[in-house]
Amino acid sequence: MTVEDVRSRLIVGLDVPTVKDAEQVVHELGDTVSFYKVGHQLVFAGGLDFVRTLIAAKKQVFLDMKLLDIDNTVAKGVENIAKMGVSMLTLHAYPKAMRAGVEAAKGSGLCLLGVTVLTSMDNADLVEAGYKDDAQTLVLRRAAQAREAGMGGVVASAAEAAAIRQIVGNDLAIVTPGIRPQGAELGDQKRVMTPSDALKAGASHLVVARPIIAAPDRREAAEKILAEMAAS
Repeated sequence: MTVEDVRSRLIVGLDVPTVKDAEQVVHELGDTVSFYKVGHQLVFAGGLDFVRTLIAAKKQVFLDMKLLDIDNTVAKGVENIAKMGVSMLTLHAYPKAMRAGVEAAKGSGLCLLGVTVLTSMDNADLVEAGYKDDAQTLVLRRAAQAREAGMGGVVASAAEAAAIRQIVGNDLAIVTPGIRPQGAELGDQKRVMTPSDALKAGASHLVVARPIIAAPDRREAAEKILAEMAAS
């Protein structure tokens, strides 16, 4: 693969406190990056207007809201988000919520992603939260439920990507956060993988935040990750 082949598969997480900070990141990365993730931190700092700015600039946007509520509330939220023109949106992978979201997104082109188990959680965290299953068992069950609900894909650790791919087939997206280049700090992530290994395992898109956002030269950091992806 070439860098151009993988450019649309790298999603840079705009995990920054202000829109001004996000604008600076996007400016520095220029045409190196075409896909950005916007989550709660930026959304609650005026980030929804910035999402529209990104879309107007021909960038793709992954809106990471992890919706979960009663069916009608999820559906109405998905309907309005679809009108914004974002490319991807997350829901927690609960069957009722996913079914409601899929129905609401019909005809929009919005790719809905079911969040299986957060990559900051390990088996001990799941026990503490009241789950009896280990992380991989729960991830695989939710991946199967996402496929059955008609979702566009799932969000999961790259460590589970190969097993998920066996369940969901080749058509669904597998978006993997917790990506760390060799030698990078783990931060609060517990189930991580390098960019090359994640793609080999079956991931379709990689979400990278700190290794790019916190780098002294953000463009160079992104280019190095793209080169590693292309060589996988």
